[in-house]
Amino acid sequence: MYNKTKLSNGIRIITENIPYVNSISIGLWVESGSRYENKDNNGVSHFIEHILFKGTKNRTARDIAEQIDSVGGQMNAFTSKECTCFYIKILDNHIDLAIDILQDMLFNSTFDTNEIEKEKNVIIEEINMYEDAPEEIVHDLLSNTVFKKHPLSLPILGNKESITNLTKELIIDYFKKYYIPENIVISIVGNIDEQNILKTLEKNFGVWKSNKKKLTNKLVSPTIKRNIIYKDKDTEQLHLCLGLEGLKQSSKNIYSLLVLNNIFGGSMSSRLFQKVREDLGIAYSIYSYPSTYKDTGIFTIYAGLNPKHLVDVSKIIIDEIKEIKANIFSEEEIFKSKEQLKGNFILGLENTSSRMSSYGKSELLNSKIETPNEIINSINKVNKSSIREVIDNTFDIDNINIAYVGRLDNKNIKSELINIYKK
Repeated sequence: MYNKTKLSNGIRIITENIPYVNSISIGLWVESGSRYENKDNNGVSHFIEHILFKGTKNRTARDIAEQIDSVGGQMNAFTSKECTCFYIKILDNHIDLAIDILQDMLFNSTFDTNEIEKEKNVIIEEINMYEDAPEEIVHDLLSNTVFKKHPLSLPILGNKESITNLTKELIIDYFKKYYIPENIVISIVGNIDEQNILKTLEKNFGVWKSNKKKLTNKLVSPTIKRNIIYKDKDTEQLHLCLGLEGLKQSSKNIYSLLVLNNIFGGSMSSRLFQKVREDLGIAYSIYSYPSTYKDTGIFTIYAGLNPKHLVDVSKIIIDEIKEIKANIFSEEEIFKSKEQLKGNFILGLENTSSRMSSYGKSELLNSKIETPNEIINSINKVNKSSIREVIDNTFDIDNINIAYVGRLDNKNIKSELINIYKK
């Protein structure tokens, strides 16, 4: 069972003691991501994630890496559209080292001008690598069309122009705005002495001055309408993404959506996978998944296929959507999907990193954490009625968004796709 408290300056702390493991996972979560950027500073959240590893007043970049490696630990970070997380997994007797390194990076990073310029080149190479992966590109294109002209449409990495134009002053200004106690959660799971951990955290992070009020991120929810976007690229496969309006993170029907997704396209036993790949063999990869944000969400369907099968696969997807809208699912399908969801969740509880991530993200973005029992109970409550509500709200074919990457010789394909994806 987790415990939730606050340091004297307002940093939220989530701890859970698991005495039968020998490791500890600690994550420092910041409500900073690409949706809080604009076209001029796009990519700055991800850039800060990188630059905090590039040296402090007390440690070089090599020192940071070597000190974690030398005790067999693992350290990394990631940036999403709504948050950034720095995390360490380490043996329980080295937790003080993990905390010291995180606070050193947070408070003492030098933002060295030479390192900033070098890291620009690194991130531009990351963008180049990404551009060589059409399956990745198409998901960003989908965000671009679903969230057209909204901050959620911005790519997490930024673009070459916005990264090149980042200045030290701009980076530090953004850092000072979002990296504040009220905007941070620290989650720790593993073999810990919770009282001692809180004292150590207070000593290391409690001295950070509070602004006395939480940063106000005024969120404007996007309006999702039908759009189509594509990128012509010389690839063997065509990469297709379809986007429907999903659910926000705090929706009461989030588990109904997850159950629905398992049946529709979220697993190897799903309808889409079985029909398109196993029965017909006309696509190597086809799947669906929900993405949830604080105030909205997307339900995405992806297929990687030979361009000659585009029409056939598209018709199958639409037929499956129409089928579940007309006839929903059987009780047996719903039961199996719920058991699958519970099984995946329970297996994840055996991993300290998974628990740390679940607690940290939930508290940061929702200010609420569900216990494992509450989650299992919520899954058990999913029924035909709640799934029907999700279907009615999500599977609106008239507002389906289409993105694809590849090369199509048929000049009429755009209008053909639009005609397929109609009620």
